[in-house]
Parts: sequence; C-alpha cells; structure tokens
Amino acid sequence: MAKLKIGALPNDKPVKVTVELPAAVHRDLVAYAGALARETGQPVNDPSKLIAPMLMRFMATDRGFSKWRRAAQSPEIADG
Repeated sequence: MAKLKIGALPNDKPVKVTVELPAAVHRDLVAYAGALARETGQPVNDPSKLIAPMLMRFMATDRGFSKWRRAAQSPEIADG
C-alpha cells in the first residue's frame, strides 16, 4: 500500500466548525479512515477527525498560499 500523506492524528484542542460535505467526499473520507487504520494499526473512530490534518497538509504544500503567507507576515521595509 502507498504511504498516506497524513499520519497519526495529533491530540490538540479543537475549534468546533460545522461543514457540509458532498456524499462522495464523505464516502472517500470513510475509506481513507479505513486505509489509515490499516496503515497505522490504530482505529479511526470518527472520520471527520481527518479533515483538519488533511487541510493542514494541503495548506502546507500549497506554494501559492505559502508565498502569500510569507509576504503577509514579513515586515515591510521602509524606504529611505
């Protein structure tokens, strides 16, 4: 089996967000939870817990977002 992009789920204080997913995305999320459980040997009781690590991974690997974020966080250099 190919190595999955996310690993074990971090134990972090969550912020509650309500989101609606298309049925196909939910089915894939459940399937991904099953694949992750087989790969790590730890059951994923709530597939929705995968959404945050997936979003984190997506944002961490999005070059355009990373470039924008670096530019937004860097102090502006004053002329003169």
